[in-house]
Amino acid sequence: MPAGSGPRQLALALDHTESLTRDDFLVGPSNESAFAIIERWPDWPDRVIALAGPGGSGKSHLAAIWAAQSGARFLSARALSDTHLPSALATGALVIEDVAESALDERALFHLLNLARQDGAWLLLTARSLPAQWTLALPDLGSRLRAIPAVALAPPDDALLRAVIVKLFADRQLAVDEPLVGYLVSRIERSFAAARSAVALLDSEALRRKRPVNRVLAAELFRDTGSDTGP
Repeated sequence: MPAGSGPRQLALALDHTESLTRDDFLVGPSNESAFAIIERWPDWPDRVIALAGPGGSGKSHLAAIWAAQSGARFLSARALSDTHLPSALATGALVIEDVAESALDERALFHLLNLARQDGAWLLLTARSLPAQWTLALPDLGSRLRAIPAVALAPPDDALLRAVIVKLFADRQLAVDEPLVGYLVSRIERSFAAARSAVALLDSEALRRKRPVNRVLAAELFRDTGSDTGP
């Protein structure tokens, strides 16, 4: 808990583990289209949908929300191979995470797309870039991926980044004040991944140093990054 009673407190009481439920997903301009397509299921424009965005942009959270609705299983793209195909669609829905053109069994993915359409199953792909932008060795796979509806997630704006920082602290049962949140927004990279790393660092350093989590500690840890707009 931060020291002092002056600043307005932004307090929530949640478990230390970051929650990935629908109610915990924070919607803003950067992710509202992706959230909307997940909410539309099963009224999707296609049996296969792709979510693309930078690391920590919320793709995994959205995938978890959809999996809870659809009963989907999860499979890392790196683990995808022809040997997984007979059982991959056992529940009728599957999330393929972290698809990257540089580390992809193209033939296995092509067969999986065909199998999903044949069986009437649902697929959700997550990736850092849009599938239509990938350079692939298998032309048929490229044409299939270009036809898949894809939604991009952008870096968060200030308001969403602030809300995410408050939530990440709340997940650790920490109440934080406006000066600390504003300072972090001005110092860290504009991404959920950077916010997650900053909150984890502040929490661990506060415990190690037996110090409160506040702007003073943040200034010591992040003084060499970003542009300080605060006093």
